[in-house]
This record gives sequence, C-alpha cells and structure tokens, in this order.
Amino acid sequence: MVATIDRDKVRGSFHRHAAEYDRHAQVQPRVVDRIAAMVEAEELHPRRLLDVGSGTGKLLGRLAELYPDALTVGADLAFGMCQAASAVLADRKVCVVNADAERLPFGTASFDLVVSTSTFQWLSTLDNAFSEMNRVLLPGGLFCFALFGEKTLFELRESYRSALSGGPDRSLDFFTTEDVRFSMEKAGFSAVNVFSDLEVERHADVPDLLRSIKRIGANTTAPVARKGLSERRVMLEMMESYRRKFGDESGIPATYEVIYGIGRKSGKG
Repeated sequence: MVATIDRDKVRGSFHRHAAEYDRHAQVQPRVVDRIAAMVEAEELHPRRLLDVGSGTGKLLGRLAELYPDALTVGADLAFGMCQAASAVLADRKVCVVNADAERLPFGTASFDLVVSTSTFQWLSTLDNAFSEMNRVLLPGGLFCFALFGEKTLFELRESYRSALSGGPDRSLDFFTTEDVRFSMEKAGFSAVNVFSDLEVERHADVPDLLRSIKRIGANTTAPVARKGLSERRVMLEMMESYRRKFGDESGIPATYEVIYGIGRKSGKG
C-alpha cells in the first residue's frame, strides 16, 4: 500500500464501531465463508489455531465448530472488536486477545494454523506481519488469509480523484496480488498460492455507501469531507461523477477486490 496507515486511527475507528460492524458489513461475511471452505478443504487436524484480526468473531466461531478439540485464539488490534467477539463466543473454547498483527504476543511455533480476513490491508507493508505469521506457525503449519486488493472501491477513488483538480489525494492505494505473493515468499512460506476475486455491493447512492463504510469502522479507506467550501465542492463533484459514471436507476455499485493467499511454513511439523 502506497499511503502510510495511521494505526491509531484504524484502532480507534474499529473500536468505536464494533457494535455496528455485523449489521453493515456485506462483503466480509462472504470472505469468511470462502476462507472457512479453503481451510476445511485442506483436511487439517489443528491442535492450536490463530485468527489474526478476528473482529467480531465470525471466522473464530466457524473454526471452533470445525475443530471443537482445538485451542482457538483470536487477536485483534481494536479492543471493542475483542469485546464483541468474546461476548458472542463466551460458550466456546475460544480465547480472544487485544494484539497487533506485527507484534504478536505468542511464542515461536505456537500454532498449527493461522488465518486472517479483511485485516492486512490496514498495514503500510506486509513484510513484518507475514514474518510474524511465519514465526508463530509450527514447521509445516498452514497460513490462509484474505485481504482487500488494488481494485477495491475503485469507483469511489476514481470519482474522488477526478474531482480534485490537482489537489491533495487522501484516498488509499491497496496491495496488488504481486505484492502479496512477493511478501509471502520473502517471509519464507512455501507452496504459495495467491489469487483474487471481485465482490460487488449495491448502494442507493454515494452517501449511503459512505455511511456504510463509516459504520464498519473502515472510513479511512474513503475520502472524508473536511471543513471549507473547497472541500465540500470536491465531495459534491465526486458524488455527481460517481453517479454519472457508475450508477443506474437501481443505485451504485461498490467493488471490492479480495486477494486470497495460502502457504505453508517450511519444514515438517
């Protein structure tokens, strides 16, 4: 990702919106389904597994059902998300900790399986996090994840940039599949497979899309209006450009590119 990510803002935003997340997230549940299916297809028998960026616990709950005898651990940067997941999964054999993906509080070779969904796009670089995933895995352990890629919200970002007329661009750029593959191999993973799919949400209009993004805590992915006449002009022109170029009588699309990755830590377990 080209832009520098303010991790404190990301942490605070997801903390504040944890209670609303599941009501407004549309693509993310589909990603959870896909990752759960990918993991199940590997026919694993993990004793200890970790979900990094576990959010409200949707994937954690699925994994606890798939592997009822495993110690299932979730880690999330936002304390509000940890609270939400802990409340939902209180009757499961699940532990949730407040932790940073780039500095995990676990020993080396602690887990047979590490998963993650909709998390790593919040990093300025993948290298540190992927090295941590490799570190906490046992030799031969599986790393399976999904993150949002370069085509994510391209309609919104294109419309915003067309309205800027040379002003400062505050929208984010996302990782490419090549970025992801390179970082996995650099971190030492073998049997690496990286691919992407497009998912599309529908919204009534651009304000509805922006509200949805804000209510899941992901508002730093989109330009946000600031005070001042010039900024309001840019936002109004952006919304008109979006509607004119991408909209129809049913509303507007919002595209997400989901990059999936899977690999093994080298060595035998």
